[in-house]
Amino acid sequence: MKKKAHIILGIDPGTRITGYGIIKLDSGVISPVDFGCIKPPPKYDLQQRYLIIFEGVEELINKYEPSSLAVETQFMQKNAQSAFKIGMARASATLAASKKGISIHEYAPKKAKLAVVGSGSASKEQVQKMMQKILGLKEMIKPQDAADALALAFCHAHQIQFEQRIKGKHAYV
Repeated sequence: MKKKAHIILGIDPGTRITGYGIIKLDSGVISPVDFGCIKPPPKYDLQQRYLIIFEGVEELINKYEPSSLAVETQFMQKNAQSAFKIGMARASATLAASKKGISIHEYAPKKAKLAVVGSGSASKEQVQKMMQKILGLKEMIKPQDAADALALAFCHAHQIQFEQRIKGKHAYV
């Protein structure tokens, strides 16, 4: 019996640009589905931006029906106000997934970079180039936030594959 393909939505949250990347994991093959960004108008106040992020993620969920959402973990920045704003953008995205019963998985930026580039301290440009190569895309992934979101989705795909291998090994014990 063939296993169902996993559609994974990766989200790189931000109040100005929230990157998204959608991949499909089917029988061990990872392929791109869509990527881009949600850009609330800069003139909008923060509450309006959070609503646009929520609605944008909700629209992606309705269109692609992902089984999982991979989102960047909250990390402490030097500026507490910036960290709070990013946390609210992150919450807007995760709330949209929670509303639809989609599993949410958090990954540190270093873990996603490690999965894609092989180094947790890789630059954004290195992530862009490797995601382009891994997914077999002809053009560079833009903006960088979309590449970061794809990297999060890719990281989760690897986690799924790892868990499947572990389950398979334990099934014979």
